Amino acid sequence: MKTTITFATALIFCIAGVSARSIAQDTNKNYDEKLARELKADDYGMKKYVLVVLKSGSVTGLPKSAQDSIFKGHMANINKLAAEGKLVVAGPLGKNDKNYRGIFIFDVDNVEAAKALVATDPVIKSQIMDAEYYPWYGSAALKETLKIHRKIEKTSH
Repeated sequence: MKTTITFATALIFCIAGVSARSIAQDTNKNYDEKLARELKADDYGMKKYVLVVLKSGSVTGLPKSAQDSIFKGHMANINKLAAEGKLVVAGPLGKNDKNYRGIFIFDVDNVEAAKALVATDPVIKSQIMDAEYYPWYGSAALKETLKIHRKIEKTSH
């Protein structure tokens, strides 16, 4: 009886060991711990961001000169937030039936922080655009996009 219990216990430990090894994930051979730390990546190379969808606001019909001034300020604000490392992606959307105009992806981990940043934009202040906010989990490498973009843009905004 004692032999049977010992054998059964040993078998359970062997099965548990094999199961643990089979579900354990292998470390990526290209893993760069220093870079992962700099980008605030989790073990999956991911992190929290906030995705903002800009959509048409309640104000329409402004004179072209007023719109031009507001959009010039919008671009300046985008560039400022990007230079500060807070905005990692921005761009317009194509025509759609939802009146979505563009997106921002902010390097913040909560919606309230993104709202404070969006509130600085002239298109929001003027109500030409409104914003919807979504927590988003994506690659921490996304922050590197701006560095690469600066190397490939022929003309700047």
